[in-house]
Amino acid sequence: MKRKEKNLSYDEKNLLGEIRLAQNAMDSAFSNFQQATEPDLIDCYIYMMNATTKRYKFLLERARSINLKGYNEPVAVYEEDRF
Repeated sequence: MKRKEKNLSYDEKNLLGEIRLAQNAMDSAFSNFQQATEPDLIDCYIYMMNATTKRYKFLLERARSINLKGYNEPVAVYEEDRF
């Protein structure tokens, strides 16, 4: 049963917000990585993609552990072997 967002507790709403922020951060890091040409920036964006992916996975596991619904998992999570 999917609960409506208005029925969620403050912590659950906060977790959903953090998941959305993590999704945006992953997308931003990947987009920046694709545009980077300087070696130092490429390294920086690889680090950012790894860090944001780990945070996103952690948040999803928390959401699953409390049986929270209402977040959309992307088709592919950026894995280390993609770059």
